[in-house]
Amino acid sequence: MSVKLNLKKLSFLVYGLGSSGHSVIKYFKKNNISNYFVWDDNFKLRERFKSKNVSNLSKSLKEVDYIVLSPGISLKKTKFKKILNKYKKKIITDIDLFYLTNKNLKSIVVTGSNGKSTTCKIITHLLKKNRLNVMLGGNIGTPVLNLENKKNTFFVIETSSFQLSHSKFIHPNYAILLNITNDHLDWHGSMKEYIRSKLRIFNLQEKDNFALVNSRLRNIFKKNNYQSKLISLKLNLYKKIKFKIKNRYLKSFINDENMNFVYTLSKHLKISDKLFIKSMNTFKGLEHRYETFLSKKNIVFINDSKATSFEASKFAISSEKNIYWILGGLPKDKDNIDLKYLKKNIVKSYIIGKNIDFFKNQLKGKVDFTITKNIKNSIIRILKDIKLFKKKNNIVLLSPSAASFDQFKNFENRGNEFKKLCKLYAKKYI
Repeated sequence: MSVKLNLKKLSFLVYGLGSSGHSVIKYFKKNNISNYFVWDDNFKLRERFKSKNVSNLSKSLKEVDYIVLSPGISLKKTKFKKILNKYKKKIITDIDLFYLTNKNLKSIVVTGSNGKSTTCKIITHLLKKNRLNVMLGGNIGTPVLNLENKKNTFFVIETSSFQLSHSKFIHPNYAILLNITNDHLDWHGSMKEYIRSKLRIFNLQEKDNFALVNSRLRNIFKKNNYQSKLISLKLNLYKKIKFKIKNRYLKSFINDENMNFVYTLSKHLKISDKLFIKSMNTFKGLEHRYETFLSKKNIVFINDSKATSFEASKFAISSEKNIYWILGGLPKDKDNIDLKYLKKNIVKSYIIGKNIDFFKNQLKGKVDFTITKNIKNSIIRILKDIKLFKKKNNIVLLSPSAASFDQFKNFENRGNEFKKLCKLYAKKYI
């Protein structure tokens, strides 16, 4: 049974005033929950909420019932980590509040190192085509507390390891764990902690809930004796209908794992193969995720800016040939670029960003590369190299294998800059 709490009788400290923190405050106001306070390590941010600002953080943390922590704040790195860890049991998330205040939710929660956003979007599209009321939110962009709970609505929620690490009241009808690879180790402190945070989604489920995991994680699920019911993936069944899907984006190898999960879910929801195929053929891919945005003569331009680790880049590289690969930025902790089976697909690589030495060392002896420092130089050099190498079909791929913050505001900003410059220089050089 889900936990029932009267939030109006409880006290809260909203810690972190980013988008999720603001959504919590807005939600409290909307639902007449007045016993809350705010804190952000940034003085200027918390000054905007003077009436709710705390003067003594230690005292407030001790006295409140719950701490609603922003997902961006790591207990390993934050300025006040000592005192936050002391009251760790009080920490909840905005998604917890969503479940606490919305009874009888029908929800599908998706997590994993790679493919979360794409899978959530595909599921949402499928359910809408099946004439269900669907709302999408969470880590994908819209905070869940901004979603309206209308009658007979299915909520598709993307959750990060940050959110799951502290969650206590989430209990999805369907929990999907796509995969686990090296990611966010600086935030979690170790791979063990990262895995633990991802698996928490099953700890929080109830007996009548369902879990979907890939074959590599099945044994871990069984070993932990979770109370939710395991749904076996229908890989062989999906392969039998894959040829009927005409959508280039979904047919590519890059989306096989995502599609296997979605198809398995569709069978459990009793959605027919006919409707599934029809829905998939009308699905439009996500921006910045293996996004084909320009084709000119013998050159295809692909924006995969969302690939912030090599594990994420592998999918795009394995799906194409004759690749001119732009990479670089802020690499993930302990990331390793293994091109053993992929180097045959790469004509040449172009290193951008401020961590040039890292990428040089990773590529040396594996593939031909040049240092271009930025996207503009990379595109100009690539278009010249394409003329030089004279291959029939060419792929210009931005798949950085790194975060963007050394040169850009975020991966969206990086992807948009890439698309703008490709269109500009394609006119000049092709």
